[in-house]
Amino acid sequence: MRTLPFLLLCGLMAASPAGAVDTPPSTDLPDLSAIRAQIYSGDYETAIAGLTDLTATTRHADLYNLLGYANRKLGRYEESGRWYSEALYYAPDHRPALEYQGELFLALGDVEAARGNLDMLTLFCPEGCPERDTLAVAIDAHQK
Repeated sequence: MRTLPFLLLCGLMAASPAGAVDTPPSTDLPDLSAIRAQIYSGDYETAIAGLTDLTATTRHADLYNLLGYANRKLGRYEESGRWYSEALYYAPDHRPALEYQGELFLALGDVEAARGNLDMLTLFCPEGCPERDTLAVAIDAHQK
């Protein structure tokens, strides 16, 4: 079963999301502190509007991950999944996107897919990391 993480990684790297046609990621990421504050305060709609505006000029996994997170918190699971896929297209080892996508899988009832993300996080941080730990706890809680 150790081939599953490798196959997932290959799939992530080969995936071609809707908006990314072999365009390189942006190297300059704007300051996201105001948008993060909106997200932390639960103002997801405002954060989504600001992030969407930024995606017109900036391609970066952090932007897409935050869009996935905010949409997931609003229950927009299809849109959320799209943005997590976009984040992982640009950065297959993006630990927050792997964690949050795993939580999305749990919300959709797909425990096996969430475990696949947990396997990926184990590959990327074998000594442990907050994202791996958080997803492991979420999977355990979901199964109870």
